Amino acid sequence: MPAGKLIFSQLTDWIHPEQFRRCVNRYDGNRKVYGFPCWDQFLAMTFAQITYRDSLADIEVCLRSRRDQLYRLGFRSLVAHSTLADANRERDWRIYADLAQSLIARARRLYADEPIGVELEQTVYALDSTTIDLCLSLFPWARFRSTKAAIKLHTLLDLRGPIPTMIAISDGKQADVRVLDELLPEPGAFYVIDRGYVDFKRLFVFVLASAFFVTRTKAGIQFNRLESRPVDRTTGIRSDHIVWLTTPQSVAHYPDRLRRVAYRDPEDGKVLVFMTNNFDLPALVIAQLYKLRWRVELFFKWIKQNLRIKHFFGTSDNAVKTQVWIAVSVYVLVAIIRKELRLEFSLSQILQILSVNAFEQVPLAELVAKTASPENPSLLPNQLMLWD
Repeated sequence: MPAGKLIFSQLTDWIHPEQFRRCVNRYDGNRKVYGFPCWDQFLAMTFAQITYRDSLADIEVCLRSRRDQLYRLGFRSLVAHSTLADANRERDWRIYADLAQSLIARARRLYADEPIGVELEQTVYALDSTTIDLCLSLFPWARFRSTKAAIKLHTLLDLRGPIPTMIAISDGKQADVRVLDELLPEPGAFYVIDRGYVDFKRLFVFVLASAFFVTRTKAGIQFNRLESRPVDRTTGIRSDHIVWLTTPQSVAHYPDRLRRVAYRDPEDGKVLVFMTNNFDLPALVIAQLYKLRWRVELFFKWIKQNLRIKHFFGTSDNAVKTQVWIAVSVYVLVAIIRKELRLEFSLSQILQILSVNAFEQVPLAELVAKTASPENPSLLPNQLMLWD
């Protein structure tokens, strides 16, 4: 790392200029822009994520207070909150969505060998959504209820990492199951989904794509049992059946067999019934796969606590999506740096270090190494979780 490089610049240097330029050119992001290019917009919004800014005016004041170092941060112009607001409202959010996707592809290669807690070579995804409440008077386009607005983040999480591979942003009223229409199943991969996504017409797409799903059954689904497999009840498995749907409409939408596994949770004694189109894995592994679904809930909790996605700096649909995708880019960028520099700290710890050292001129790896010391046992690396 060149001498004198600021910590913030060390972070953004992991984005290749040509990579960013292609995303901008794809949507004419800098067309008729003379004083505040997309890169400056990205830097300002990334600075807000890293240093936990609360508003556009907050971003402007903080950056102008370090005006002598703006050029070294990568800025080519001063940041005014009105100019940044215009950029967030008008410049295509897909610029930053594409940037995030390119970073995601890079991160997934780095974390491809990460264990997931189940002996399985295939990729395992968890799909779920989280709702972010908004003010209806400020976000009328995101009407959720008569007095409330909200958006949903539908997220497909690669559990090796974990790295978000797809994020769809919708208004709060959209049913979760509709996001399956945007999903292109990967052959051989496993998709762990909640029973809110049970729609047999959509689930049959996984069969056609040679992919596998694991979900919970809904009440009222009617089956005919075709086969009962032997089970080891000491593992918690209560039954393992091959079944066929019985109602004409269900059969028309899903004209194939299903596997139904019942499992008693040893923690609370509750019996959970799972449904899958995989007939080869042991029944206990099916139950273990579904348990991994909770990692996407942990991901939502983490990003709400550590990134700026609950309070938005703009009220338009474009501004909201821009902020979300830049937040995702920051998350993935920090995950890449963690792996590339072999940092043993969790992402939240790295973000904390970045937040108070953005203007320091020490190599990032050296800064982290100094932070972890025997004199500070509470700050020693945590190798158990990527997040915490």
